[in-house]
Amino acid sequence: MKNLTSKKILFIICGGISAYKSLEIIRLLKKNNAEIKTILTKSAKEFVTPLSVASLSQGKVYEDLFSVENEAEMDHIALSRWADVIIVAPATANTISKLAQGNSDDLASTVILASNKQIFLAPAMNIRMWEHKSTKENLKNLRSYGYKLIGPIIGDMACGEYGEGKMSEPLDILNTIKTFLSEKLNNKKIKALVTAGPTNEYIDPVRYITNKSSGKQGYEIAKSLHKRGFDTTLISGPTNLEIFEDINLIKVETAEEMFKATQQNLPADIAVFSAAVSDFKIIKKDRKIKKQNNISISLEKNIDILNYVSNHNLMRPKLVIGFAAETNDLDQNAIAKLSNKNCDWILANDVSKANSGFNSDYNEITIYYKDNKKREKLSYKKKSELSEEIVDRIVSQIN
Repeated sequence: MKNLTSKKILFIICGGISAYKSLEIIRLLKKNNAEIKTILTKSAKEFVTPLSVASLSQGKVYEDLFSVENEAEMDHIALSRWADVIIVAPATANTISKLAQGNSDDLASTVILASNKQIFLAPAMNIRMWEHKSTKENLKNLRSYGYKLIGPIIGDMACGEYGEGKMSEPLDILNTIKTFLSEKLNNKKIKALVTAGPTNEYIDPVRYITNKSSGKQGYEIAKSLHKRGFDTTLISGPTNLEIFEDINLIKVETAEEMFKATQQNLPADIAVFSAAVSDFKIIKKDRKIKKQNNISISLEKNIDILNYVSNHNLMRPKLVIGFAAETNDLDQNAIAKLSNKNCDWILANDVSKANSGFNSDYNEITIYYKDNKKREKLSYKKKSELSEEIVDRIVSQIN
């Protein structure tokens, strides 16, 4: 991306000696034709003035949420939706702690908490603060929420010490944002389809069989794809989860409904089948089954959605990714599924573990690749963070 024409950037400046660098970042962004709005925290005004920021950005500078005049003039939700990307520079230890805890006691933190856009943090602090266990834990949480870090770097600090914690240089921050927005622009042309959650198969008009899938991993993958600019459709079985309003959400209940919805949303460039689709359905279910000592239920196979899409020559996506939820022989079963279903990748996880897989916020995944016959293990972490890693690999594959 040569410049940032028509790109909207919300720039948040926090209180720290590195705030002077923020003026140079804003100057570079403006030189690249970005449209900029700025939020100054209360402490940031001790280092840079609203007038200097406004002069460089040629845009509105917002200061305090708890101002009747400010709230009358703009809605903090609208401001968070306005931006294509949000940059926090410098991101101080205090700000990082606040965001990790989900606090929203000023305009900056409220806008960030309300945002569904990609947020970049450019940390800046003393080396001891950077290396403190609480800071590391806060950053771990923020990464799991989808925040991305730029730096910090190693160098001389204003306090006279030397080490990691210095804010990245303005040109490096500019280039990171340009790369991200360029990739996002390219990805808008690419259609991604994700299935998630369980399916319900009715025994009679009031009872059904299902599984323990919560849909969390699929929903997080859909969110990560959307944040990276993909035109994303999510086909979801019954869940209690929420999704971004600008993701195309299609709710279904049975495997047959999920199959029909999948057909209707082809062709797609990328398809991620994370749903735990019931393998069987009930043959007869006209009336409610009355209580009795013993009953016999006849089952028949459901259509295999993954197999259908993978082998549909005319409508097959360029990248087909299946999931394998296993309780034993993970490698053997995943490799067999990769071959039998004609997938490009299989993402396998052990759902017998109590602390990962179904209904958990955490997971551990092994990716099996068809082309180079290798496997890659993604270590145990939050599903939201795993989704970012999975989408990183999707982007590398298609670009």
